[in-house]
Amino acid sequence: MIHFGDISKEEFLKEYWQKKPLFIKNAIPGFISPLSPDELAGLSCEDEFESRIVKGSVLKNMWTLEYGPFNDNSFKNTPNNEWTLLVQGVDKHIQEIYELIDEFDFIPRWRFDDVMVSFASLGGSVGPHYDHYDVFLLQGHGKREWQISSIDCNPNNYVPNSPLRIMKSFEKETTWVAEPGDIVYIPPGIAHHGVSIDNECITLSIGYRSYSANEMIESLELTTNKHNNAYYLDPLWLDYGGSAEIPNTAIEKLKELIKNKELPNTFFGCFVTKLDPLDEEKFNEIVAFENPMIIKESVAYNLHPLSRIAYQFIDHELVVFINGNTLQINDICDDFIIDFCNTRKVKVNDQNKSLALQFSALSLLEETHPKI
Repeated sequence: MIHFGDISKEEFLKEYWQKKPLFIKNAIPGFISPLSPDELAGLSCEDEFESRIVKGSVLKNMWTLEYGPFNDNSFKNTPNNEWTLLVQGVDKHIQEIYELIDEFDFIPRWRFDDVMVSFASLGGSVGPHYDHYDVFLLQGHGKREWQISSIDCNPNNYVPNSPLRIMKSFEKETTWVAEPGDIVYIPPGIAHHGVSIDNECITLSIGYRSYSANEMIESLELTTNKHNNAYYLDPLWLDYGGSAEIPNTAIEKLKELIKNKELPNTFFGCFVTKLDPLDEEKFNEIVAFENPMIIKESVAYNLHPLSRIAYQFIDHELVVFINGNTLQINDICDDFIIDFCNTRKVKVNDQNKSLALQFSALSLLEETHPKI
């Protein structure tokens, strides 16, 4: 788990999570980005990654946005300064990034979205903006200055006809300089503007999903003429049982948000584990073209990085959710199932082999490769 410095994990969850930003000095001591700038550029040239290049600065007030996949010529045409490369969903393909998520398991894993990795040249930025999700901005290489503001964070304060969501008016309230291992936590609705103050700046964005009431109401196919622009807010995450558990307090928060007490019992678990369209497409390709692996005893297997998993006790019965669906697991002790959901891994023995076989049959497992 990351180091919170002068505050405790409990204080962070009570006072900061989804409430106010925080600069955490040396949150991961000795951390250096597992990816170099050249390696990140290489990923952006591959089809399976969502990537973007942003050029521009607030001072010049001119911005361009290009979408990948890129090639060598794309980078030959970049200026010396004031450009940024962003690559989405790196955790789903790079083991060291995937393992990094364990540092943040004080927030339930089903709330997690992905890790975006960005490279910025000197002065590189994507402009001042705010989002509806929570993000931990972990510095991996070089230095970045972060300017923070809670002023005028509303949809009317964006530059019109711009390829990026950049605020017209940005009045900084706080400034932090992040070095490798430092983290800036940004809650929903807080504006932030990160500018590289180094020739090679790498930042890892550990993002957590936002759920709008309108999105859930649409998913439920509820008949209503009312637009609800509110977003789901978490309960206090002090007493949940494991990183994959959906506690009753989360369900109560859902009911408050959409003002509906009579929800299908399995709705929330299916909703929060549903894959986004690109990941769903990738996973369907795995199911269609790859044969389930042969499960061997004493071998360790991981849940596939693309997968989202959660569990919930409904009327005292354990229900498992995987990639937007409920999953019936036969003849397995609840404790083994819960351990697998929380750790996303299983070392096969006589007692849990049936569980591994059932997940493998659905193309949900991959073999754990030992670190070299």
